[in-house]
Amino acid sequence: MAQLSGHVVAITGGARGIGRATAAAFLASGAAVAIGDLDVDLAREQAAELATTTGGRVVALGLDVTDPGSFRAFLDAAEAELGAIDVLVNNAGIMPSGRFLDEDPATTDRILDINVRGVLIGSRLAGRRFVDRGHGHLINLASLAGVSAYPGLATYCASKHAVVGFTEVLARELHGSGVAVTAVLPGIVRTELSAGTNTRRWVEALSTVDPEEVAAAIVAVVTRPRPVVTVPKRLAVTIRTVAMLPYRARLAVERVTGATTAFTQADATARERYHQRLRSQVERDSSVRGVQGGLIGQRPVDQPQV
Repeated sequence: MAQLSGHVVAITGGARGIGRATAAAFLASGAAVAIGDLDVDLAREQAAELATTTGGRVVALGLDVTDPGSFRAFLDAAEAELGAIDVLVNNAGIMPSGRFLDEDPATTDRILDINVRGVLIGSRLAGRRFVDRGHGHLINLASLAGVSAYPGLATYCASKHAVVGFTEVLARELHGSGVAVTAVLPGIVRTELSAGTNTRRWVEALSTVDPEEVAAAIVAVVTRPRPVVTVPKRLAVTIRTVAMLPYRARLAVERVTGATTAFTQADATARERYHQRLRSQVERDSSVRGVQGGLIGQRPVDQPQV
């Protein structure tokens, strides 16, 4: 693994899944890490465990990526504890599933707030610091959903398409400033977000990865910056090939691969467990966000409104 001794890395949504794996990978590479998460208690637990297992410097801090004040305080606290940040990984994201016409507007707003607005806020706040210093790296977690279409994930796909487009433009705007900008596009990752996904076995073998694989790619791109990284790498060829196909041919490929039913025929029980955690999180923070609980994932994909 690349050696990044002396680097300071801030990771949003760092208490679970890809974020947690990325924190572990950076710590193993010698970097110091600040984990930011809305669930600060879990973040502290994970930070303590990572400090023990890696011997690295890691701090856990509360963070609401949709609140500029909270994000600024997170970056300030991270730098006060660890020193000037070299890398920001905008990882925080949610993926409620359901048919768009059945999706509560509050759910739509929350997906866009976290998945898009959070990336914009973090990129602006950290980007300004990086430009002033003449170096830094912004890494935005997108998804295969950012270049594809998955029924049952309309708003999520919209959010990740936005992240891909935004990151590409920001890379151009910051070219020559010393600041690198990268979009990371994982396939289906074995985390809570993808629980219950109905994928064909051969597709799963080709495109499903563990969070540790995504984390390794993120660490690697810091030492060799690139504008776009796909995980696994072979997805890059698939994405380019499918993009060149006529519309009807793309639809045929999606039917063959099961992309059209991966979330419209997902395991409702597994998806509901994930939705329930999101609802609980909304309820805990409703006094701050003004969002009522019980909205996210209220109508599972395979239980349409009647």
